Amino acid sequence: MLSYIIATIGIVFFAAAMVHAALEDARCYTIRNKLVIAIAGAWLVLSPLAGLALPQMGMALLASGFVLTVTFALFAWGMIGGGDAKLAAAAALWLGPQGTLLFIAYTMMIGGLIAIAILVLRMAPLPAIFNGPAWITRLQSPGAGIPYAVAMAPAALLALPHTLWFALIS
Repeated sequence: MLSYIIATIGIVFFAAAMVHAALEDARCYTIRNKLVIAIAGAWLVLSPLAGLALPQMGMALLASGFVLTVTFALFAWGMIGGGDAKLAAAAALWLGPQGTLLFIAYTMMIGGLIAIAILVLRMAPLPAIFNGPAWITRLQSPGAGIPYAVAMAPAALLALPHTLWFALIS
């Protein structure tokens, strides 16, 4: 019963943290290190308490290390931000190998749709009603990047039901 409660707390925390990261990234193009550390730290504390075995935790660490390696290379090539790379690796801890593959696929699909939407947004001037918030102006700026956490959050939420965390509460 206790592992069920802890797993549920973990799922809710991870989902809320990913949504928070997406909102922050959309608003200010920043994913705070404190948030990434909280996501990874909560996984480290809650995983054994929820009943994940050491081999399962080891596989999640390997998935996270792989994601960090790939996303760090993307960061080095200027394709994504450093916060995006760290957030993806922290998410992979929670998603494990099975969920991480889905997470990557969903992130690519959702990210592609967001990129197309932003490119379309940048093609025409915004109506005056949208000229107030700085984050909207930033999204429309041709030199601005794309807030990838906005794609990662729904991707993580879509992949989460396919993880060991959901198996613990089934």
